[in-house]
Amino acid sequence: MRKLTYYIACSIDGFIGDPQGDAAAMYAFVDEEFFGFLAAEYPETIATPGRRQMNIDHLPNKRFDTIVQGRASYDVALKEGVTSPFAHLREYVASRTLGESPDPHVEIIADDLLGRVRALKAEDSAYDVYLCGGAGIAGELLDEIDELIIKTYPIVQGSGMPMFAAGFSITQFALESVRTFGNGVLVRTYSRKR
Repeated sequence: MRKLTYYIACSIDGFIGDPQGDAAAMYAFVDEEFFGFLAAEYPETIATPGRRQMNIDHLPNKRFDTIVQGRASYDVALKEGVTSPFAHLREYVASRTLGESPDPHVEIIADDLLGRVRALKAEDSAYDVYLCGGAGIAGELLDEIDELIIKTYPIVQGSGMPMFAAGFSITQFALESVRTFGNGVLVRTYSRKR
């Protein structure tokens, strides 16, 4: 069984973006040290255009071969004219409103998201499934998330888009590791307590 890993960036107070979901305030913390870590440990989580721009498109996938993201996350790329933002992965976008996919490489999941994710997790693969966000899809899939990798940036936003948009429910995870960086960024890894 493959893991569903919610790999996400957030502020100290748990927001993944401003109220509209814009995470640009966090970009300044992707310095040489932190980028080196991302490229070495999670190269496939960097969007294809960014990989090409930074000349790391040759790096093999290390953890994931599949990405599931929400419509709002996908729209960030669409607004830039990029219809397949993670061309180096199998791409799925959860959307009840998008209709037909703008790219043959991107599959739209219009209904039964939970069933589709369970089927992806049941596939025989050495790689896990990367849940890219945002808050709505993470809330909907909370019971299926096996691992959290949270890149916490040293900022407080006060409000914005939360990591999870779901009803109140306590779900326990166990801390597996913490990595600190000179710029104040923390990368925490948690596994679901069973």
